[in-house]
Amino acid sequence: MSQVDTLDTVKLAEYLEQHIDGFQGPIQADKFEGGQSNPTFKITAASGQYVLRRQPPGKLLKSAHAVDREYRVMAALKDTDVPVPNVLHLCEDRDVIGSMFYVMEFCEGRILWGASLPEAGEGESGNAVRTRMYDEMNRVLAALHSVDLEATGLTDYGKPGNYFERQLGRWSQQYKASKLQDIPAMDELIAWLEANQPADDGQVSLVHGDFRLDNMMWHPSEPRVIAVLDWELSTLGHPLADLAYQCMGMRMPQRGAKMAGLQGVDRQALGIPTEKEYVAMYCQRRGIDSIDNWEFYLAFSFFRLAAICQGVAKRAVDGNASSKEAAQVGALVEPLASMAVQIIKEGA
Repeated sequence: MSQVDTLDTVKLAEYLEQHIDGFQGPIQADKFEGGQSNPTFKITAASGQYVLRRQPPGKLLKSAHAVDREYRVMAALKDTDVPVPNVLHLCEDRDVIGSMFYVMEFCEGRILWGASLPEAGEGESGNAVRTRMYDEMNRVLAALHSVDLEATGLTDYGKPGNYFERQLGRWSQQYKASKLQDIPAMDELIAWLEANQPADDGQVSLVHGDFRLDNMMWHPSEPRVIAVLDWELSTLGHPLADLAYQCMGMRMPQRGAKMAGLQGVDRQALGIPTEKEYVAMYCQRRGIDSIDNWEFYLAFSFFRLAAICQGVAKRAVDGNASSKEAAQVGALVEPLASMAVQIIKEGA
């Protein structure tokens, strides 16, 4: 097995016994499937179950795989309306397992992958559950963007200046650094985004950066989010970036069982709000009258996801990607860019 998939459980158990109150080995470490970025393990110890999330080994792109930032933001959100796991320890000593990592509580719940939520059941009762689940995601997102930055100590969690200008520069650079072949649609998309950035309206909030269905842990039986996960891309930024990113995910094709979108789905027949209705729910919760430049926010979301996929593909070539499916992710870059170009030309 590769270094990505394994841990030195004896050395790790000794370390955790010294740094987490009540922790007791021996331990077993099982890597979770899914997730392309930071390898994540279920730790079964004599003292209970935990989750360990680490940076991948090997050379990393600058500012990527920031598990220390994930740890900080979840610790800061502990007493807010945003549900997060309790974090227990951050280890910045790379000698323990070969890279930085943190440990958090294990939350017993459900990770759901398909935006049509087949797990909710059939008929009117299933539709009612789906309606409540979409309302719950909307509530959590609005709560996230309403977090008091000063009270949580997160006023310095991001850089000042225009968020989209900063993000466009960052992801364009990372895309170019990990590019394996020319993709004309991606070049066209980057050029359009650079030329069509809306004026900075001054909105700043905590943003998750990857707010989507499968980054939420759901209660085992209730339509309630018990933990928002995967905060690697979180920062201070524009809240509409998160909203557009989630709506982008709903626009994706119904491909496979994982990360299946709602393209071509009759939402009304399933009790799922339309994109317009979902956005209106969010606006009502946050006291926003309307949203201008929606095409830009959507196109930017497709671009950033495409750039992330390109980075995953590059890590697969370099041999240090977290998931065995990483190489296949690279094939998504061109379709994502093309979907964004279509939005630009036809409107949202």
